[in-house]
Amino acid sequence: MDFSLWPAASRPWPEVLEGAEYAERTGWHGVWIADHFLQNGDDLSVPVNECMALLAGIAARTERVRLGSMVLGNTYRHPAVVANQAATLDQMSNGRFVLGIGAGWQVNEHEAYGIELPPVRERLARFEEACQVIKGLLTEERTTFDGTYYRLANAPLEPKPANLPVMIGAAGEKVALGIVARYADEWNHWGTPELAAHKGEVFARHCETIGRDPRTVRRSAQTMLEVVVPGDTEAIERKERLESRGRHVIMGSAQEVLDKVAQYPAAGIDEVLVPDASLGTGNRRLDALERLREEVLVKL
Repeated sequence: MDFSLWPAASRPWPEVLEGAEYAERTGWHGVWIADHFLQNGDDLSVPVNECMALLAGIAARTERVRLGSMVLGNTYRHPAVVANQAATLDQMSNGRFVLGIGAGWQVNEHEAYGIELPPVRERLARFEEACQVIKGLLTEERTTFDGTYYRLANAPLEPKPANLPVMIGAAGEKVALGIVARYADEWNHWGTPELAAHKGEVFARHCETIGRDPRTVRRSAQTMLEVVVPGDTEAIERKERLESRGRHVIMGSAQEVLDKVAQYPAAGIDEVLVPDASLGTGNRRLDALERLREEVLVKL
């Protein structure tokens, strides 16, 4: 199983780069950046850096780690623009980029910027068309598409990437996982091993419907991971705060975290992403990541 770092885009660029270079130096599999413009909540004053710009900077400063978007909201950009951005990042990273895409969901961003956020049914229909547009542009010499929401006429995209994986972030069991089954090379969702196992069963049924082997889709999941230092009296409060925001959390002693994370492979997960948003800044963040790596991740 692989482990990748998810530096928070709300960190200043030097901190984001520091995290990416730490991951490169210490053997992490990849670095992922979320695609948001605002914090999810009422406080709109927190600075947030743009995903693709951060990934371009990281691509120029690293050589080994995979780089991915977690995940580009379809409502923010035309899919043809996304495909061109992805192909360019593929060049800049020498083939290390993974294009992570999703339907889009965060309400306050759409309200603040006047971006349309359609109802869920339409949003998913738009997203499915976007998947077809992106896959076509990345793989076909010319792409013509006449959909309800997107239209392309003999559209080129050059230079083409040799093999750029498309990862879809989705958890909706009725429709979204069907889109994953049809179009994704990789699939990502939040969740503990128990939830991952359940989602995998639902996904397998979608794959069976279209005749696809679910094992051909690489799977990743993320949860807030932290090895708690003895005497850390703030740990319980930190865990409760994260869970109150709907975050999935695995926090405890090294053995407790190890025992839980070790359940991911049986649940079908190939890669675990570790967000650093709750780990503090400066040495505290790097110390927490290194403690997790040394006491848990290298043992799996």
